Amino acid sequence: MRGFIWKFPVQTTKSALAFRQEFFSSGEPVIFGSELLDQTERYEDWLDGVTKNADPETVSPGWVRTDTFFAVDGEDELVGIIDLCHTLNDFLADLGNCGYSVRPSQRQKGYAGQMLRQVLDRAKEVRLTALHISVERENIPSVKVIKSNGGVYQCSFTHEGQQADIYAFRI
Repeated sequence: MRGFIWKFPVQTTKSALAFRQEFFSSGEPVIFGSELLDQTERYEDWLDGVTKNADPETVSPGWVRTDTFFAVDGEDELVGIIDLCHTLNDFLADLGNCGYSVRPSQRQKGYAGQMLRQVLDRAKEVRLTALHISVERENIPSVKVIKSNGGVYQCSFTHEGQQADIYAFRI
């Protein structure tokens, strides 16, 4: 497994768009934890929104303060994205404080586990007492990552026709 650098999203338009395109080319239209990178055409617009949502003074209406991070390998390739919502609103109640994705060509290399461990450290820094994360039950690799990092099953729900489970981490 190659190491990675933890970065706040920066002006890496080409890398971010290639990251997004790889998901689409693999038949995955949703990039979990990406703060709508999968739904935003212009990287600059997405970066502006992510930057505003990281600041409690400028967070978008209906959103919560959210930190978003890139996992970038030593060659400056974007390998993953993860977010941390500082609070939960009605929309996030079932979905949790955190979402993450690793680009399809970089899976099974340990990046997701490293990303989750680092976001748990960030959750401690911002004084969260617990972090909740949801995962579709059929996403066995992600379930393994969550459990191996200390996630404890809390409950289940149905989301868009899929069974999903919520796991909690004590911070």
